Amino acid sequence: MTPLTTPRPLRVGLVGYGLAGSVFHAPLIAASPGLTLAAVTTGNPERAAEAREAHPGVRVLARPEELWADGGPELDLVVIASPNKTHVPLAEAALKAGLPVVVDKPLAATAAEARGLADLAEERGLLLSVFQNRRWDSDFLTLRRLLEEGELGEVQRFESRFERWRPRPKGGWRESGAPEEIGGLLYDLGSHVVDQALVLFGPAVSVYAESDVRRPGAEADDDTFVAITHANGVRSHLYVSATAAQLGPRFRVLGQRAGFVTYGLDPQEAALREGLRPGPGTAWGVEPDALWGRIGSGESPLTGGGTPVEPVPGDYPAYYAAVADAVRGTGPNPVTAREAAAALDVLEAAKRSAREGVTVRLPRGNDGAGG
Repeated sequence: MTPLTTPRPLRVGLVGYGLAGSVFHAPLIAASPGLTLAAVTTGNPERAAEAREAHPGVRVLARPEELWADGGPELDLVVIASPNKTHVPLAEAALKAGLPVVVDKPLAATAAEARGLADLAEERGLLLSVFQNRRWDSDFLTLRRLLEEGELGEVQRFESRFERWRPRPKGGWRESGAPEEIGGLLYDLGSHVVDQALVLFGPAVSVYAESDVRRPGAEADDDTFVAITHANGVRSHLYVSATAAQLGPRFRVLGQRAGFVTYGLDPQEAALREGLRPGPGTAWGVEPDALWGRIGSGESPLTGGGTPVEPVPGDYPAYYAAVADAVRGTGPNPVTAREAAAALDVLEAAKRSAREGVTVRLPRGNDGAGG
């Protein structure tokens, strides 16, 4: 890919202005010094009006194809934040039009589709990146620092929970049971917790899962557990749920020397939902003192055990800053399609495990996310 050396901000076209587009992508793109939100596509008149109000001067188009059709806006990057079932065909069309692409998670329904997109991007010499923003959560960055510094010793078990209490389904495609919609919590919140586990502890060699549809009227999984055995011996226990009447710790990491426990979610999503924006002089991604994780051994943090750990601030803007560098040819892709494919290997194995009641072995040597 030929580096872009011009100092101007890169012009971004955003596909979709629902929750992902309006709350996450558009604000983060607009806040990035290296990017400018040039165009948004949505067929919803109310969302079109909201986009124009929130981002004066943005060009609003009805269909994604208008972004790369002749006569469309001149762009340097396309971001796909539309419903899951559209991710693969839209990413393929944008890449074939010669445009670098960011796709919201999950990249695809299957690892094979994800690897097909990765092959296409590599053939065309174009960036294909996946928006795994939870790699830039405060608690995750703090845990990575502790692991790199060896504070826990050799890790034996990793527990991660992304739990909510939503006893009544909200409806919409995210909760649809239709396979083509790629709905349910396994592919929604599970995409985050599986990606984090692979980044921290490397490739998976086996997967066991339990998946249930518990709420009256629900169609897709709303209470799922995934157990991963990593190639290095670490065991990850991952929980995603909309039916958790009492929320467990976000992370519980047990090592030979010490453990680390943290409660509560990173504050960045809540801040974005409230209309707050990152920028110079803002205390962005800073955890309140009461939510600092604790490190120690032999005691529960709920009874005062352990020592509070000052967290690394969360930094969602870092993802788009890295994307801008990657498009210009001055930095690496922050989240590759092949990393997303490795996570999809685990999600597909989890679906099979829950359906058949078996532990699924994965081949060694698949393209993992880190470790």
